[in-house]
Amino acid sequence: MNKKNLFILTMILLLLTAAGCSSNEPAKKPDSQKQEAAEKQVELTVSAAASLQDALNEIKGSFEKEHPNVKINYNFGASGALQQQISQGAPADLFFSAAEDKFDQLVQDGLIDKTQGIDLVGNDLVLVVPKDSNKGIQSFEDLAKADQISIGTPEAVPAGQYAKQALEKMHVWNAVEGKVVYAKDVRQVLTYVETNNVDAGIVYKTDALISQKVKIAATADETSHDPIIYPLGVIKNSSHPKEAQLFYDYLQNDASMKTFEKFGFSGLN
Repeated sequence: MNKKNLFILTMILLLLTAAGCSSNEPAKKPDSQKQEAAEKQVELTVSAAASLQDALNEIKGSFEKEHPNVKINYNFGASGALQQQISQGAPADLFFSAAEDKFDQLVQDGLIDKTQGIDLVGNDLVLVVPKDSNKGIQSFEDLAKADQISIGTPEAVPAGQYAKQALEKMHVWNAVEGKVVYAKDVRQVLTYVETNNVDAGIVYKTDALISQKVKIAATADETSHDPIIYPLGVIKNSSHPKEAQLFYDYLQNDASMKTFEKFGFSGLN
């Protein structure tokens, strides 16, 4: 092969190689775009009081429609148990407590910056009985007629703590203490009443309103117990601080507050 033909062949090979590289680039681009999109997908864990479940699930739907790259995972339970989990290192991006003392403990532990927290909503404490109850329980004082009543475990469940305070203030606690069935959270109290396993229970107004199987017999005077306040805050070591702040702000907007009010909560700001 002479030098001229060798040169031509070399040029052809170079052109083919260049064309091959250039044709491969668009094929790689969609993959890189997919990878980039996947990296933007974020999952947030929100540890929240059980009584917030219905309102927060509704808010989650609207938030995820507006922010499709962020998925909200809730961890519902008693505020005391959730606080303990976070203190022991359980992953969480936000904490939405039903009690100020549980929230303040995480602030004291350095896990929540107080400037990244807000007292968002309030609630009422009510006495509920099964809808078909014939025990004649129409007030807290009538609990003497009950065989069994249920409240949340006061040490871990804020609603149980408030319930005990109210019963003590009304001078009813000594008469009913031996009849109390303790529950792991306020939703379990509600279930016990709904299924007639107890004659009465003390829950939040928001829990009573969502049930078709119970009726409110009485509402506790707000002076009979500590104020029922729900603080919300961002966990300092959140893996996704930007998205956590986004949801923190979203929970405070007008639409979210209307949702909370729809489920019986009262706005505090």
